Amino acid sequence: MTSDTTIALLFAALVGLAIGSFLNVVIYRVPAGLSLSHPPSRCPQCETHIRPRDNVPVLGWLLLRGRCRDCGAPISARYPLVELLTAVVFVLMTLRFGVTAVLPAYLYLAAIGIALAFIDLDTKRLPDKLTLPSYAVALVLLGVAAAVDGTWDALLRSVLGGLILGLFYGVLWFVYPAGMGFGDVKFSGVLGIYLGWLSWATVALGGFLGFLLGGVVGAALLLTKRATRKTGIPFGPFMILGALLAILWGQPLVDWYAGVAFGA
Repeated sequence: MTSDTTIALLFAALVGLAIGSFLNVVIYRVPAGLSLSHPPSRCPQCETHIRPRDNVPVLGWLLLRGRCRDCGAPISARYPLVELLTAVVFVLMTLRFGVTAVLPAYLYLAAIGIALAFIDLDTKRLPDKLTLPSYAVALVLLGVAAAVDGTWDALLRSVLGGLILGLFYGVLWFVYPAGMGFGDVKFSGVLGIYLGWLSWATVALGGFLGFLLGGVVGAALLLTKRATRKTGIPFGPFMILGALLAILWGQPLVDWYAGVAFGA
């Protein structure tokens, strides 16, 4: 690994930590209909504003030992988890794409995907406030990458991938609306755009992995009696994770499957 690559990965990790800190605000405030900028972050128990030194990603939580400096109320470990997760995915995306024109688009997907996954786990919905603007952001960022690299064919495939995956989810929702929320349908097109940029095989794999992961987890919950057939299980985290796995390791997964299935 060259020094330039090491610097790029370190920078990606630091940016990921900072973005992850902001995502914690998004995850908490967007479902509640609160402003992302005002008021400043504060303890939900004593309502004391969080000091800047305590807002340092991960480190602030560790130094406070997971408790408010003023009232001692516990601070959820999910805050540093989101920050660390964002940093890790930013590093993986940088390894996958390098410092290229397309990297910002996939870093945005990582950030919005993490935020939406946690929101869906909390509220069982994917807010339009985050999903719908992501179409414009994705097309603008990928459009810039296409202009820089001359990859207009990839941009066209992105648009078609978004339409096809969105239509597929729409048909599933229409046939069996109890199986998924309409928010999943509205965000599926965004995932199709990013998957389509890479290849048609990545579109198919990303869609398949979402359903596979959801099915495996759902079956495990049923077998352990932690859920019933009537329990609502948010599907957003699985479709997002499936898409990220296909983006990061799609070709190795396709090659592995071909080797297992066909002895290739």
